[in-house]
Amino acid sequence: MGFATVKWIGGKQFVGIDSTRHSVVLSTPDEGVGIKPSELLLIAVASCSAVDIVEILKKKRMPVTFLEISAQGEQDQDPPWAFRKIHMHFCLGGKALTDKAIEQAIELSEAKYCSVAATVRGVAQITTDFEIIPASDC
Repeated sequence: MGFATVKWIGGKQFVGIDSTRHSVVLSTPDEGVGIKPSELLLIAVASCSAVDIVEILKKKRMPVTFLEISAQGEQDQDPPWAFRKIHMHFCLGGKALTDKAIEQAIELSEAKYCSVAATVRGVAQITTDFEIIPASDC
């Protein structure tokens, strides 16, 4: 079971605390001190996939030496500004990586393992692409 607490710390600033007592600062853009709550959702989708991708490729004996995921979301124009499309671009590095292995890892993450993607998939279309960067650039 997941558990989180959000505490107001003044103005439009909050601290989110998860079940393991780790925290993140959130705020509105005009406060300028924390993550926008709506973009925290993008971070959650990308980081959920990141954990899966690293573990899946490690099990395939294709360890990742670099991983960066850019997540971009398209929101409705009117309140409550729901995300309707989320696109994730994976940039990976590692000596033994193959297109096929990465495609499988991304697919497994999206379809089977990532709880965040599974939750938002009913509202937002999630698309992905990837690139492998040379090991020398990692």
